[in-house]
Amino acid sequence: MTRSSPFLEKSLSTTPDTLAIVSLSRNNFQPLRLEQSTSAVDGYVHGATLNTRFGSFPHSTLLGIPWGSQVRASVVDTGSRARKRRLEEIESDSNTPTPVPSQDEGDEKVAQRVVAKAVAASSGFVYILRPTPELWTSSLPHRTQVVYTPDYSYILQRIRARPGTRIIEAGAGSGSFTHASTRAVYNGYPNGDGERKGKVFSFEFHEPRFQKLRQEIKDHSLDGVVQITHRDVCEDGFLIDGQSPEATAVFLDLPAPWDAIHHLSRRKIRKGGAEDDADPSWKSPLDPAQTVHICTFSPCIEQVSRTVTEMRTLGWTDIDMVEIAHRKINVMRDRVGVSFPMERGVCATPSDVKEALKKLKSDLKKTHEFHRAQQSGPSSESLDNKMEVDADSATDGSSRPPPDGETSNADEEDQDQEPVFMQGRLTHRTEQDLKTHTSYLVFAVLPREWDAEAEEAAMAKWPCGNETKTIGNLDKQVRKQQKRELLASRKRKKRADDTQAPAENP
Repeated sequence: MTRSSPFLEKSLSTTPDTLAIVSLSRNNFQPLRLEQSTSAVDGYVHGATLNTRFGSFPHSTLLGIPWGSQVRASVVDTGSRARKRRLEEIESDSNTPTPVPSQDEGDEKVAQRVVAKAVAASSGFVYILRPTPELWTSSLPHRTQVVYTPDYSYILQRIRARPGTRIIEAGAGSGSFTHASTRAVYNGYPNGDGERKGKVFSFEFHEPRFQKLRQEIKDHSLDGVVQITHRDVCEDGFLIDGQSPEATAVFLDLPAPWDAIHHLSRRKIRKGGAEDDADPSWKSPLDPAQTVHICTFSPCIEQVSRTVTEMRTLGWTDIDMVEIAHRKINVMRDRVGVSFPMERGVCATPSDVKEALKKLKSDLKKTHEFHRAQQSGPSSESLDNKMEVDADSATDGSSRPPPDGETSNADEEDQDQEPVFMQGRLTHRTEQDLKTHTSYLVFAVLPREWDAEAEEAAMAKWPCGNETKTIGNLDKQVRKQQKRELLASRKRKKRADDTQAPAENP
């Protein structure tokens, strides 16, 4: 039985031997395969451990928790990595349980021992996230330039990818589009009953990239939905073991897509459009009973021109080109004032006259308190009174302080002050860099072949021209309309003749 993939089947919590995405910061993600450790690994008494700049995280703290959980860092001895400590050192460590000898390794008893329980550190944390194509695109190891989310989301919509669709992908590269298209076409794993399921037929020319991607597909449990092949499609086409994939959607991420399009036809056609009847056994990789949608991914406009020319020669229709320019807009509050002295990014200057007067009063009060602490005796009381008068007059223009038990207008305003998050001016700024490939997408449609037999089958299923009630017979309706127009023209002519008759015979 095929194991379900976390990309396709949702689960509530993390499990061993599955992929997880560790969120280190807002735009920093790291893929991690969770391991259920029962022994020390590379000298770690806590088993398999993830080391980051935010701390160390043993896999035991990442297993069996809900997706999206925040995980605190643990106190881990990272100095013993890549070497085995002596058994005496481990036994002398009070935090390490008694090691369990191995039955097979004899003297190498250090390699097998009970994993120590992790102790939470004082700071540092990460988030553990369920893998999705979007997160995988942000964290995958780049072997080539990848197709980013803004591009492949639009591509999958335009080529009509939905559950049950069979897609041909040429130029798999790092596997970003492969994972996204797999989720789009997935409607179950093949179960051997002959039922047709959605599938992605991926082709890669570069053998090292093909080997790495095939291993990733296997590790992510997508091998039941994705079939990857090492092949140069420009020369050898898209058939799988001599059989047609019967695809209805095609995505080409190739340096020269025009060299591969001649294989995507319904008849054997040479490059340049000349038909070749010498090979009647040739099979088309496309579904003969459905319309096919294609997208090519090219960074240069010269590539687009040659691709469009080849498409028009081979009968593709509805050809158009699209460029995706993705840019985020960050919305924030631009706060200016002396009320936020400890906040980053805030200009600590008075925002208006009112706030300047308030700042002046605060400075005068601080000066008054300083002199009160430095002076003593009767003379200080007169100075205190003078300082209070100066402070009050600086704000409300009055030389007399407010009576006891009453509050000034400034104090009432302080009490009714708006929350911090509501202060300031709302602004928005766009990102400086484009987070996308900025390539050209060429879309086209290849209609299914239509002959007399298909026309008869369509007429038998949807008869046209013999309707009598709801829609109405087309010919009969036309005749009725023509008859009404003829009668109306005769009446107009008769009225015109009647009005001209008295004038001619006075």
